[in-house]
Amino acid sequence: MTEGKTAPREGDGNGEGGGKARKIAGAALPLYLTMIASSAGSLVDTALLGRQGATSLAAFAVTVAVFSPAVAAISGAMRGVMPFVAAKDDDPDGLLPVVRNGMWLGICVGLLGALAVASVPLISRLSGVPDSTLDALGGFPYILACSALVTSIGATATSTLVGLGQGKLVMRAGLTGTAAAVVLSLILVGGIGSFDGLGLPGAGIAMVASSLTNATLAHIALRRSTVLAGRSLRIGRPHLREVIRLARVGIPLAATVLIKFAVLGVLSIAVARISSDDAAVHSISVSLVNLMFTAAVAVGQATVPLAAKYVKTGDVPEVRRGVLAGVWVTFCAVFALGTLLVVLRDPVTSLFTKNAGLQDDVLAMLPLVLLVVVTDAFQAVFGFGLIAIKRTVPSLVTFAACYGVLALAAVPVATAGGIHALWATLAGANALLVVGQAFFFHQRSGRLRAVEPEPVNA
Repeated sequence: MTEGKTAPREGDGNGEGGGKARKIAGAALPLYLTMIASSAGSLVDTALLGRQGATSLAAFAVTVAVFSPAVAAISGAMRGVMPFVAAKDDDPDGLLPVVRNGMWLGICVGLLGALAVASVPLISRLSGVPDSTLDALGGFPYILACSALVTSIGATATSTLVGLGQGKLVMRAGLTGTAAAVVLSLILVGGIGSFDGLGLPGAGIAMVASSLTNATLAHIALRRSTVLAGRSLRIGRPHLREVIRLARVGIPLAATVLIKFAVLGVLSIAVARISSDDAAVHSISVSLVNLMFTAAVAVGQATVPLAAKYVKTGDVPEVRRGVLAGVWVTFCAVFALGTLLVVLRDPVTSLFTKNAGLQDDVLAMLPLVLLVVVTDAFQAVFGFGLIAIKRTVPSLVTFAACYGVLALAAVPVATAGGIHALWATLAGANALLVVGQAFFFHQRSGRLRAVEPEPVNA
């Protein structure tokens, strides 16, 4: 084992760690704002369709239940491109084939995601979804299948921009896409003037338009505002070996996302078996977790290019310092958001429910919510550290083991101890993930060499 050559340190008068932390925080903020705006924008369709009737809302929920994990898996797969981009951030000739092969990977995973979404009518029928909901689906799943494919094409550009440290360009594209979705949803779903709206198909059209806007602006930014400015990004023929090389890093990430979605779904079912009130409290608590956990995802993405620049020189200490700086920024972000949640706990919970009993139950869950967020956030940053060194299979294995046990224990634990015991078990699984992710990151980063061979992702 060798530590490799030492790359030039970057720091300031307040220390190298502080300089890295500030750089990560600055790159993460626009990414976080983009994701929060997107999440808030998606609530518009739910609110508008809810006013039109339970059937339309049920059809929307059934389709989104497949669409959301499919898109998350696509995004996960495309994050595997980021370390390859970061390694070529000053070499446009070397970066160009990475981007082109990344586009081919995006098309492949996008087609798979689109196929899954297009299968919603069949999945729903086999799952015993009521006929009234099946009839309301119409062409909505097929419209969202198109959105999934467009999203994958856009994810190629956004992952490249993140890998180049251009989070602000990602934010501009993302916020514009979200704005388009909100405006079109208000018109196409809610209607305007004498136009009554299109209902569910209108929501689908708005989502496709949002994805298309985001993808178009991201690709334009990539062509005009980065090291690739003035170069043709025509996709050309795929180089299968290079596409597979990217997939070896990205596909395990997609699988990890699907495992997490599946197990969290098991937890929701386990809570629903207790009572409808507990199910409502669980749903609100998950929403609060997601609001804060998104910050960890943003920080993790911002950490990848910072750590990956030292991977090519085999500078193990700097790679590790970069990831630890990301952990520190994540702690600060989660602490700030958690403190804000505690201070504003009453008005925040009232946004989700007006039922005083449910509000009290949610408030009683806050300590566990914060514990789950902190552990999940830390494991995520170490997971992004593994992305930076192009070793994602260990992360997948750790996730499968920890969340596999959680899935098996969910129903018995919820039945015996209720929602608090279940969330304590979830926090325990996340804590084990922190240990596993940190261990594998430390172990695999220690194997780096100054001239790294083609990654063997194991």
